[in-house]
Amino acid sequence: MRRLLFITACFIAVCMGACSSGSKSQQPDKTDFVTVRDGEFYIGDSIYRFVGTNFWYGALLASEEYGDRQRLSKELDKLQETGINNLRILVGGDGKPAPSHIEPILQSEPGVYNDTLLAGLDYLLNELEQRGMKAVLYLNNAWEWSGGYGAYLEWTGHGKAPIPGVDGYQAYVNYVKQFVLSDSAKALALNHVRNIVGRTNSITGKPYTESPAIMAWQVANEPRAFSAEGKKALADWIRTTARTIKEIDTNHLVSTGSEGKYGCESDLDLWTEIHSYPEIDYANIHIWPYNWNWITPQTVVEDGDNACAMTLAYINEHFERISPQGKPLVLEEFGYPRDSMAIAPGSPTKGRDRYYEYVFSIIRDSGKINGSNFWGWGGYANPQHRTWQKGDDYSGDPAQEDQGLNSVFATDSGTIEIIKNFSRDLKSINR
Repeated sequence: MRRLLFITACFIAVCMGACSSGSKSQQPDKTDFVTVRDGEFYIGDSIYRFVGTNFWYGALLASEEYGDRQRLSKELDKLQETGINNLRILVGGDGKPAPSHIEPILQSEPGVYNDTLLAGLDYLLNELEQRGMKAVLYLNNAWEWSGGYGAYLEWTGHGKAPIPGVDGYQAYVNYVKQFVLSDSAKALALNHVRNIVGRTNSITGKPYTESPAIMAWQVANEPRAFSAEGKKALADWIRTTARTIKEIDTNHLVSTGSEGKYGCESDLDLWTEIHSYPEIDYANIHIWPYNWNWITPQTVVEDGDNACAMTLAYINEHFERISPQGKPLVLEEFGYPRDSMAIAPGSPTKGRDRYYEYVFSIIRDSGKINGSNFWGWGGYANPQHRTWQKGDDYSGDPAQEDQGLNSVFATDSGTIEIIKNFSRDLKSINR
């Protein structure tokens, strides 16, 4: 069933902290929330440094009608067993079904939501609360696989969004660069932010603002200007969105979702600026050695040294910018392909395992990274096709990418052991 979700009187009351479900809501125990001070994350009085993963499809898996709650429970059990306690999750997809677009879609038209999928997000957050796990929830996407920029532009009369895999990457860039310059598209995106952040969980009866499972809201997955002329507009949009989230939710952190300078038109000053805003609580970077041509399909194993050297340099230049601001730095995406560009669960991961060990050693020993989310968790998925098709299992790789290529499956015993060891190392820091 679908419904039109408007900003109702109850929503306004939620923003004022007055809306309740039948009786007055108890004040949340703020010692359960993640906070920031002196360049560190804290939960209560304990430092919180985390090993996490990208689990973008978590809310889809939690849907009673479209998902697989039995698999979700199994995945969460395995994640906890592996020492993973922080999940970066997509709130939901936007727009219309299209090649390389995830399905089912949460927001089919502006403000029109699939109630079953919203209930899935509620269910997922309740499960995380019961397990003491944390989530970073991103509300938009610069890329086509969940709609995001392209959906809002289509809804505001900018024509049909190109599909990179069909129409070419440059055609897509030329289209989505309009987003940060379009007041009407940004207004619809801001309404979506208000609707989701101001939501009350149908299972717990508590506003999302009171959920200890939420570590942070995130403006978007890899927000970009896609043009030099859009850089100022990108910065203004990020700040406006973050400010709106903070007006609704005073309990949770807010982050950008940025890749770093590569997501800011190679402008490190722009990255520094968007993370200097008081509405932004911590900084993000992403690292993709294969996507960024630091390795090739033929040198996934052999060029590990180059990937490691470039990774350290990328971390260092961003740390030098954010450290004076006293904000934590999170490597919230890093991905590395399987050997020989294979996709099957259990296929060799010698190159990736070496790279993971190196990245984790930087986080453990340098003090420059406060948390990490590798890309991504495939768990018990069994990819049937190289590219995702409707009815296939969700894995760590989104619909437009090779399914399983960057995923960590439950059968990847070497990678799992490396993650477990790193998690044990972090326990001596989280005190």
